[in-house]
Order: sequence, then structure tokens, then C-alpha cells
Amino acid sequence: MSEAVSCGGVVIFRGKILVLYKNMHNKYEGFVLPKGTVEAGESHEETALREVKEEASVNARIIKYIGTSKYTFTVGNDEIKKEVHWYLMTSDSYDSKPQREEYFMDSGYYKYHEAYHLLKFQNERNILEKAYAEYQRMRKNNEL
Repeated sequence: MSEAVSCGGVVIFRGKILVLYKNMHNKYEGFVLPKGTVEAGESHEETALREVKEEASVNARIIKYIGTSKYTFTVGNDEIKKEVHWYLMTSDSYDSKPQREEYFMDSGYYKYHEAYHLLKFQNERNILEKAYAEYQRMRKNNEL
């Protein structure tokens, strides 16, 4: 069994959430939140910001650490135990451009309920739910 650590962001601009559509070799892969692998010497925060920038061309800033999701998947004969650290982020515009080299065919900002139902993975829906609740709490208390 191998272990992997990634970091990502729930990016919100004016109440809408950034999601990416992945389609590899004309095969539907689903909608996901931006995330990726920690590189040598990077902090989790640096990784999350870099991945949002690379995958969606979005300049984001971290508001708050949201939590971790854990899951396992198989590649060939190897089972990989993955841990993803998530951050609530904001951006300064709706502009985004998907990273085609990573098979992201589209990116955009969606209303909460749309983004929630578009996301392919339950663990990402759970993180979105937690991040959006915190976003709403912070807005209500004028903390943003």
C-alpha cells in the first residue's frame, strides 16, 4: 500500500463555487474541486494555492483550513491511501481557465446546490458542505 498527500481548495467568489469538469480520452471523469499532490519543500497551503492556479488559472487566497478527507483507490496492483487537506478560499473574479494538460475540459463557478450535485465524489460534497457553511457563518459575522 502506498500513501499520498494532496491539498486543494473550495474557492468561492460572490457565493458561487469553483468546480472543474474532467474528461480523459473522451471518457466522462466528472466534476471535481481543484486539488493536487504536495511537492517537495511545499507547505500544504502553498500546494493548495498552486493547484488552484494550475488547474483553473485562478488567483485565490486562503481564508481558513476546512479539514481532511481520506480515501483509498487502486492503480494497477497498488492500493493507494490518500489524504487531502482542504482550504476555504476566495478569488477576485469569475475568470477561470481549465488546465487541458490534466484533462480539465471546463471550469466555472456554480451556485452551492448546483456545485454540490455536480461533484462526482461524496467526500468532496462533504467538504463543500462544511466549507460553504463556514463561508456563510463568516459572511453573517462580517469576518470576510
